Amino acid sequence: MLIWFVVLYLLVSIGIGLFAATRVHSAKDFAVAGRHLPLPVVTATVFATWFGAEAVFGVSATFVKDGLRGVVADPFGSSMCLIIAGVFFSRKLYKLNILTLGDYFRLRYNRTVEVLTTLCIVASYLGWVSAQIKALGLVFNVVTAGYVSQTAGMILGAAIVLTYTTFGGMLSVAILDFVQMGVIMGGMLYIGYVVSGLTGGVELVINHASAAGKLDFFPPPDPWLWLTFLGAWITMMLGSIPQQDVFQRITSAKSQRIALWGSILGASIYFCFTFVPMFIAYSATLIDPELFNGLLQTDSQLVLPTLVLNHTPVFAQAIFFGAVLSAIMSCSSATLLAPSVAFSENIVRGFYPHMGDHQFLKVMRGSIVVFAGIVLGFALYSNASIFKMVENAYKITLAGAFVPLFFGAFWKRATTQGALAAIFGGLSAWILIEVLVSVSGQPSGAPEYAYALVGIGQAVPPQLIGLAVSILGMVAGSLLPQWVGHPLPHGDIHEVLHHRAAAETHHATEHSHHH
Repeated sequence: MLIWFVVLYLLVSIGIGLFAATRVHSAKDFAVAGRHLPLPVVTATVFATWFGAEAVFGVSATFVKDGLRGVVADPFGSSMCLIIAGVFFSRKLYKLNILTLGDYFRLRYNRTVEVLTTLCIVASYLGWVSAQIKALGLVFNVVTAGYVSQTAGMILGAAIVLTYTTFGGMLSVAILDFVQMGVIMGGMLYIGYVVSGLTGGVELVINHASAAGKLDFFPPPDPWLWLTFLGAWITMMLGSIPQQDVFQRITSAKSQRIALWGSILGASIYFCFTFVPMFIAYSATLIDPELFNGLLQTDSQLVLPTLVLNHTPVFAQAIFFGAVLSAIMSCSSATLLAPSVAFSENIVRGFYPHMGDHQFLKVMRGSIVVFAGIVLGFALYSNASIFKMVENAYKITLAGAFVPLFFGAFWKRATTQGALAAIFGGLSAWILIEVLVSVSGQPSGAPEYAYALVGIGQAVPPQLIGLAVSILGMVAGSLLPQWVGHPLPHGDIHEVLHHRAAAETHHATEHSHHH
């Protein structure tokens, strides 16, 4: 019964996605839904992009183990990110009328910066999308009571998401997000209601969590613990600002105001709603302590699905797994689309500037298929937990892309040379320390400075060091004599960029008419 319900739900989802695909006529429709989404849809896509596998399985499992302190990155960091990004993108970047963040880097700096930051952004999606695919494998395995293995489930899940994303692009994603948001919210609240009946009420669960110290948010007054805590918070909060999916959600809006309010509302709903799976998973440890404490030791991601299968009626199970599949599918389709669009627009198009609109659409669809293959491989061979995969995804954009984006928008003196110094400095510092810490079996005969770096890297999160070096590179590179590129004329930088973007668009359309 449960399996048939899930199959039916998946077929309906694919149907809706493919119906939306019939409305896609141009590359712009495909990448940013033609920029005419209303407020409810923008809010739903902002919420649904983030409310994925890690919110349902990862965050809830981490909360049961480590309490609120363990989930500072998500939802605390991630909802702050969406609000900052909403204010920043809608005010500074919306009127530039561009497809990707890479376009901004090209207009503000040059082609090299565009390629480097785009590669950072695309690479960061590897962990994020793999986490979604891994969760789809987990769900199919649990729903079929082990009949479909996790590996087969991952392959099946990747194929389903690939189908409607490749045909419909952002439009399919947006319409499905809107439908799925309703299913997610209704389903989760209903399960919460059923579970609170089993535990003896919401208040009892909250008091129990409080007594167990799970609601303590700030770490004890130890500077190193605080650094780790802030590292996790900042990685998610700032590292996910230079992300194509966040940018795509916000620039698909009909107007600047809708872009701003859609992101603020989406972020607020997301923040409040992540506590529902946390509540459900924590309740599990009260309902059947023996079983669930055992699961916490082996695979904490199974706490939530096992509770639902063992302690709720079939109707509730169908709703829960429908909601979870919705959450994961809307999240993975969005995050498959984003890097593929960025790669096509900012890497491929640079080599073939005279490509027509239909060829460009083909390239975007081809990129999605290739990227899905790479992600599936990564998901099958990685042993990291869903929460870790998502958290690690943002270290690369924090170290490599955040500073050029932020300084480019708010500091008039930022130059191309500064941006290059920021990218190379940030990434190499982060990678060097990350590698040294991971192989720090104290290499015999290693130079003194290697020990010092390992010591720092174990105390301070490596991505924070990368961020600091990146800021330093940006400031020094911009203020020192310029060897690379020309500084932009002073005045309002975004006015200059606006004219530049308009000129580029005009040139491109003239060229395609000419052909």
